[in-house]
Amino acid sequence: MERIEIFTGPGCSYCVAAKQLLVARNLSFVERDVSKPEVLAEMRRRVPNARTIPQIFAGDEHIGGFDDLSHRLNAH
Repeated sequence: MERIEIFTGPGCSYCVAAKQLLVARNLSFVERDVSKPEVLAEMRRRVPNARTIPQIFAGDEHIGGFDDLSHRLNAH
């Protein structure tokens, strides 16, 4: 899988679950905290219709949220 980037926020249980899944699969990732206004703006630019976090990318491909990540990793 390409470089993984995950947009997260404090207190988000799905964000924690997504990070735990990535760690369990030995996949490295870059975490971006949307509580920082510039990071939130970046996420909204890349996923204009996003209403939830996490938002996960593999390279330039938008994976989606935790459920999407889980389905993708369990399919392989």
